[in-house]
Amino acid sequence: QVQLVESGGGLVQAGGSLRLSCAASGRTIGNYRMGWFRQAPGKGREFVASISWNGNIYYGDSVKGRFTISRDNAKNAVYLQMSSLKPEDTAVYLCAAAPGVGKYDDWGQGTQVTVSS
Repeated sequence: QVQLVESGGGLVQAGGSLRLSCAASGRTIGNYRMGWFRQAPGKGREFVASISWNGNIYYGDSVKGRFTISRDNAKNAVYLQMSSLKPEDTAVYLCAAAPGVGKYDDWGQGTQVTVSS
């Protein structure tokens, strides 16, 4: 099992930037697919971005061109650089880990991102 702790959330004005971090412990994430998801009040969980163990990257349509996912296996961490933020990006952002090509089994508690207009 991988323990995940997100950080870096906060309040930012529209057009601003934030960098989220996800620190993993318990296991090394080198062989894991890592993902970022978000959940806004009253809405379902939305896929944001993922990065596989070999560097394949995918983004949700709503964040393409604005968000960048990266990983540092030496630090056992994953990051989400968010730019050109919009009020509709307001949500709790969660980090998740999936072994190989499996499903996401481990989740963090999330970090709140609030974008003001």
